[in-house]
Amino acid sequence: MTQGEATVVKNAGSHYELSALPQWRVFPAVLRGRIRLKASQITNPVAVGDRVRYEWADGEETAVITEVLPRENYVIRRSTNLSRQAHIIAANVDMAYLVVSLFFPEVKLPFLDRILVTCGVYGIPATVVLSKVDLYRELAPEQVDAFHSIYEGAGYRVIDTSVLTGEGIGELRDSCRGKINLFSGESGVGKSSLIKALDPALDPKIGQISTAHLQGKHTTSLYEMYPLSTGGYVIDSPGLRGFGLVDLEKEEIGKYFPEMLRASEGCRFTPCTHTHEPGCAVKAAVDEGVISPERYASYLGMLEEDKKFR
Repeated sequence: MTQGEATVVKNAGSHYELSALPQWRVFPAVLRGRIRLKASQITNPVAVGDRVRYEWADGEETAVITEVLPRENYVIRRSTNLSRQAHIIAANVDMAYLVVSLFFPEVKLPFLDRILVTCGVYGIPATVVLSKVDLYRELAPEQVDAFHSIYEGAGYRVIDTSVLTGEGIGELRDSCRGKINLFSGESGVGKSSLIKALDPALDPKIGQISTAHLQGKHTTSLYEMYPLSTGGYVIDSPGLRGFGLVDLEKEEIGKYFPEMLRASEGCRFTPCTHTHEPGCAVKAAVDEGVISPERYASYLGMLEEDKKFR
């Protein structure tokens, strides 16, 4: 009997692959049933990035995961609208790169803001990656500037990238070095193409855009970690089409909008919901253009969403 600890590098539903990082020697594993029962509110009790204990009986082809070690952090979302179940996208992440496209498919700012809030709740630094920027600069340069203004103004780093021209790829590669990096976003935004540009030796599945709805088709059905030849690891996750918040009280939501948190120090009342109270510094900052109306609208949407689940 062999026993040890390793990191989950692939989740294919009921089967997993493990490797004892930083070594990259991948081997198959399955999950012991009692772990699955303990996480009944979670659709996946083991996520890519989890550190686990395993046993491997002599003569067996597959190891057995016996314990999931405590997580430093994780990215989690509510599975479906009004569902009580949640899904862990990845665990023990050093940096989350949230990949967006301005159009083809069109960016949904409330969706992006929900992921940014979730990263903030669980202590994961987040960078916004704008893909296909060569196309947008040609078609709508003012929208590129507006997007930067919204998110850099909020306090986030935004990296412009183009797989076609190579813009931003070197900066992204340097930023990933030595870390476990999650790449996430909606379907069709170009995550897998970016990962392949970071390391051409990798072969994540790259999908096409559905011309009927300008939506990305789901091509990444697995959660999988890849080693970068330049150092570090990337986790490729399936394209998302919804992102519900988990374990967040409505009174806390504003704390995870950095620009609102800064402005809230000037509110007359504490706590302040930034919706109807007189003397609200956040509403004043929106009126003055210091806080973008798009981000404020996302915040109001999250308050409404929170009511649905109660």
